[in-house]
Amino acid sequence: MTLVITIAFLFAIVACVVYLVTIYNGLVALKNDIDKSWANIDVLLKQRHDELTKLLDTTKGYMEFERETLTKITQARSQYQQAVTVDQKAQADQSMTSALRGFFAVAENYPELKANTNFQMLQKRISDLESQIADRREFYNDCVNTFNIRIQQVPDTFVAGFMHLTPRTMLKVDEADKADVKMAFGAAK
Repeated sequence: MTLVITIAFLFAIVACVVYLVTIYNGLVALKNDIDKSWANIDVLLKQRHDELTKLLDTTKGYMEFERETLTKITQARSQYQQAVTVDQKAQADQSMTSALRGFFAVAENYPELKANTNFQMLQKRISDLESQIADRREFYNDCVNTFNIRIQQVPDTFVAGFMHLTPRTMLKVDEADKADVKMAFGAAK
């Protein structure tokens, strides 16, 4: 009878250890999914950043009266270059998205620019990148949400505490980005 109790006790211990290892591995996987999803966003932000140089060069001759719009894009590019942390890069991304939205709205007032083949190709490329970034943001937020829920649920919270895991911040849209783009145009060429 002692042998049966000992085997049952050992089985229970092994089952608990396997369960804790499963929780640990699941939390590690979620943490790495968040890092991977952010890295995917970062790659797209870099591609967008690189395309902006070409776009700005293409538009300078056409939009000489729209200095404020071009300045906002240049400032947003600079903010991205200086960003180090995920939060700083996310803020720079929001600034760039807002600046691009205003830029493309102002570009509507320049028919010669809109007819320029380089501008059309770059606008399409940046629009495609924006769509991909939006998809990646959604995936990132899904990963963060799942991670935050898991580290707050029992028994995962005990393992998360042992691992020193803290909730991550989801990417959010600034209130300014929810507002309509102002269509104030300078004198067109």
